[in-house]
Amino acid sequence: MRTGIIGTGRIGSILARILVAAGHQVVLANARGPRTLDPLVAELGRAAWAAHPAEAADRAELLVLMVPFERVRGLLPPYAVQDKVLVDATNAFGGPGGVPADLGGRGSSDLVAEWYPGAQVVKSLNTMHFETLAVAGTAPGERLAHFTAGDDAKSKEIVAGIISDLGFAPVDTGPLHSGGILQQPGGPLFNRPLTEAQALAWISH
Repeated sequence: MRTGIIGTGRIGSILARILVAAGHQVVLANARGPRTLDPLVAELGRAAWAAHPAEAADRAELLVLMVPFERVRGLLPPYAVQDKVLVDATNAFGGPGGVPADLGGRGSSDLVAEWYPGAQVVKSLNTMHFETLAVAGTAPGERLAHFTAGDDAKSKEIVAGIISDLGFAPVDTGPLHSGGILQQPGGPLFNRPLTEAQALAWISH
């Protein structure tokens, strides 16, 4: 599967590296333009391409948003994500120090789904620190969990398959609203590394 990664900071670049290592193709985009991604594309080899965000959305089968949350609205033309799986890996902060944004009781992914109504939005890949993401999938021992929340079962299955390919355990937290709130900053699963068994025990309690 060809995955588009919109946002190539520390965590977006790490996701690109581990996806390519797992045999996936990636299309990368950022706000500064494709030429700024030449070093990363050269590092990743023939499985990676750089593009503008709308082009990446058009060329990819699945998209991952890894930009700051405040840049999501209007980032992509709605037609570019029509009927595609759109992974919201963003985190909504309200200021310095990691304070969660006040979204009036709504989940950040609820807003993403409102802004891109033609997409199948799945909340995932946002709870783990970038340093853990870089190494934990290939580390010995029990797999760590990555969570999925969404309203379309098939889309969650697609994302779960990618999580498994990366060496992590996919754990479903439920619908996009309630399950997404569990994952976002201020939620009980944010930045909390759990093994698969620990995550499943927490979900079932």
